[in-house]
Amino acid sequence: MALISRALSFCACLMAASLQSVSSLADQPGDFDFYVLALSWSPTYCKQEGEDANPHQCDVRNPFRFVVHGLWPQYENGYPSSCPGVRQRIDRQIAVEMEDIMPSHGLVFHQWRKHGTCSGLEPGDYFGLTREAYEKITIPGAFEKLNKRGKAAPATVEKAFRLANPGLKEDGMAVTCSRGEFEEIRICLTKDLAFRSCAAVDRRGCRSGNLSVPAPR
Repeated sequence: MALISRALSFCACLMAASLQSVSSLADQPGDFDFYVLALSWSPTYCKQEGEDANPHQCDVRNPFRFVVHGLWPQYENGYPSSCPGVRQRIDRQIAVEMEDIMPSHGLVFHQWRKHGTCSGLEPGDYFGLTREAYEKITIPGAFEKLNKRGKAAPATVEKAFRLANPGLKEDGMAVTCSRGEFEEIRICLTKDLAFRSCAAVDRRGCRSGNLSVPAPR
């Protein structure tokens, strides 16, 4: 019995060492395959959050349409998160400079901690790249002109983005939904911000029928 116990203890130590080794190799800054640019439909957020919504983002005098949720480093399957060895706090001025496309300072700080720390970039460079990615995308005219609640299937939203952005493929993006409403579109980009396919992201897209698309308020 003592021999068996020692053997089991030795195996457990080997397993723990192996897991520690794998953990130490995982989620290293700059070690990822591509980016996902997540563009949220702000009217959905404002409608669903109601009085709890960010007042700047949902101020009726200045309604936002698509805003940047984040630029997320991705593996082919899964994604790194909160990478170690990188400073967690960033200068507030960065959040101020991003207000036109990321209207919540809290969102900017959170995105840096969870995703930006894995980019291998300094905060200013990461958010500069985020803006560059946002400006690369042409928003379909239907969303620019929408002034009353509409309906659209996820496939229809994707088609509109494909037509507005030559080179963007059906398997290079995904629509997400919440409570039967259009939530956001996630577009896959290389590290150089070229369009690319991303099967795992595409598979996680919304499979509902027609989605409600709230209007800016």
